[in-house]
Amino acid sequence: MRIKTLTLALVTLAASAVPLGAAQAQAKIGVVNVARLLQEAPQAQAASQALETEFASRRRDLENQQKDLKTREEKLQKDGAVMAEAERRNAEKTLRDGQRELARKQNEFLEDLNVRRNEALGQLQRTVLQEVQTYAKGAGLDVVVADALYASPAVDITAQVLAALQSRKGAAPPAKP
Repeated sequence: MRIKTLTLALVTLAASAVPLGAAQAQAKIGVVNVARLLQEAPQAQAASQALETEFASRRRDLENQQKDLKTREEKLQKDGAVMAEAERRNAEKTLRDGQRELARKQNEFLEDLNVRRNEALGQLQRTVLQEVQTYAKGAGLDVVVADALYASPAVDITAQVLAALQSRKGAAPPAKP
C-alpha cells in the first residue's frame, strides 16, 4: 500500500511539473487482463501438460500403493477374526507402516509438484510480462495497466497480447471476447 501511495505521489508531482503544452498531449494507455493471459496462453497449457507428464509415473505409483494398502486392509478386516494373534498384530503393523510410508510419499509428491508448478508459473509470468512489454513498445503505448477495475474495450490489449503469445507458440489465434 505504501508503494502505491508513493507511486501516486510521484505521478501527481510529475504531472504538475509538466508544461501546459505537454500536459495537453494524450498519453496512450493499454489495459491487460493478466489472469486471462496466464490461463489462456498456449505456454500455460504446455507447462501444465509438461507437469502432468513429469509427475504421471509417480502419481500412478502412489495410486497403486494406495490400492494395495486398501486391499490389505480389507483382507485384514475379513480374515482378522480367524488369524492367530501374532499374525494379526504383524498384519496390522505392516498395514500401519505402509500407510505411514504412503502418507510420507504423498507429502513428498505434493511438495515436489508445488515447487515445479511455482517454477513453471514464474517462467510463464516472465514470458507474459515480456510479451506485454514488447506489444506495448510496438504499439507505441505510454502506460500499460494490469487488471484495472474497469477498462473500455478500446484500451484493452489482452486479446492482442494473447494473439502474440499464440503466434509465438504457433497456436491458433484467440476467439473474439
